[in-house]
Amino acid sequence: MKSKILFAAWLLSALSATAQTNDPIIMTINGENVTRSEFEYSYNKNNTEGVIDKKSVKDYIPLFIDYKLKVDAAKAAKLDTLTSFKKEFLGYRDQQVRPSFINDADVEAEARKIYRETQQRIDSTGGLIKPAHILFMARQRDPQAKWDEAQQRADSVYNVLLHGGNFAELAKKYSQDPGSAKKGGELGWLQKGALVKEFEDAAYSMKKGDISKPVKTPFGYHIIKLEDKRMFFPYDSVKADIHRFIEQRGLREMIINQKLDSLAKANPGTKGEDFVDKRLAEMEQKDPNLKYLVQEYHDGLLLYEISNRTVWDKAAKDEAGLEAFFKKNKKNYKWDAPRFKGIAYHVKKQADVENVKNAVKGQPFNKWADVLRKDFNSDSVQIRVEKGIFKLGDNALVDHEIFKKDTTAKTNPKYPIDAVYGKVIKAPQEMDDVRGLVVADYQEALEKKWMEGLRRKATIKVYDDVVDTVNKH
Repeated sequence: MKSKILFAAWLLSALSATAQTNDPIIMTINGENVTRSEFEYSYNKNNTEGVIDKKSVKDYIPLFIDYKLKVDAAKAAKLDTLTSFKKEFLGYRDQQVRPSFINDADVEAEARKIYRETQQRIDSTGGLIKPAHILFMARQRDPQAKWDEAQQRADSVYNVLLHGGNFAELAKKYSQDPGSAKKGGELGWLQKGALVKEFEDAAYSMKKGDISKPVKTPFGYHIIKLEDKRMFFPYDSVKADIHRFIEQRGLREMIINQKLDSLAKANPGTKGEDFVDKRLAEMEQKDPNLKYLVQEYHDGLLLYEISNRTVWDKAAKDEAGLEAFFKKNKKNYKWDAPRFKGIAYHVKKQADVENVKNAVKGQPFNKWADVLRKDFNSDSVQIRVEKGIFKLGDNALVDHEIFKKDTTAKTNPKYPIDAVYGKVIKAPQEMDDVRGLVVADYQEALEKKWMEGLRRKATIKVYDDVVDTVNKH
């Protein structure tokens, strides 16, 4: 007995050692092991041949650690419990897993079910008819004289048909239904309920080849010819259409739901979601890349949310922080040449050249657009304006008027008078002059500070001997 226990222990140890050898631990972050295969998946995906800033394995390690630390921070903030997160992640998981619950046989079974139901419904109501018609139009609100005229014309054409007239030719010449007229009056195969009752009652009472007397409907008078009549089509002739209908209506999802419901009913105490989770685990066991793909999406959602809260959105909305950052780092925002801070504008009347200047004079620059819109363009467009901080080459009118270059601005005949207003500045005077750059730099500073804090609190161990084997085993 003792030897059997020892043998079992030795075997377990050997299997464990083999597993570790096949996929050893490459690093430990805050007590969580990262396998070599997980790291390789991330490294190889983010450092393909087409990547501009391709990293070596050792250069990628700090980036990978930062990524993991951010995800850990998101989990610590319980962002993975948010309803919005769960909904989006489960939607992605379902895209990967749910299709595995359906096969071609399931789709074919649904197609045949749809066929049987359609066949039964159509055949029980008289089958299919293939009518053609000649329409003499009159609307319900038309005067009686209009209806009398339509009836007289219908009677006249009907009389021609009785004496051997060609139905298709007469339909092309006289029918006021343009869609069917060009096809000789043909309407194609139809089922009960596709047409107004008066038309259907007449058509379904006819035999193949019959031509009716003029039939009155809410649309006027129709002369009907029954081209053909039959029960519903054989399955093979409509199979492709039914399969296309299944795809277009998203009925695959309905079939999957039915299968999951059946599994849940056969296993009391379970839900359909339980089987999706189980199937995902089975698929990941067979395909490690799928496991890391799903994990990547899961962690990517968390990374986006925590980064947005901690860096991106915070930087964009923190006006006081942006102003303070700009003042502290103002020397970093120098220009290599002066800029024109103002407007290039185009007006209809000469008087508006001065009116525009007077409207914005003394107003904060970031309010100019609102002022001009209110004073000149609230009811109709009286002026056209380009507002901004222009460098040489940005605007032909500014180049000509401010930078004194030999340029010609394209004129607009509706706004023929061009003018500029503003001032030349040698360097940014306020944060808004370089807001985009300041926001980007402030985000970078927040990110750096955040990562320094995460790393100070983190416990990280990298196994260099395993790092050396990445993509070499």
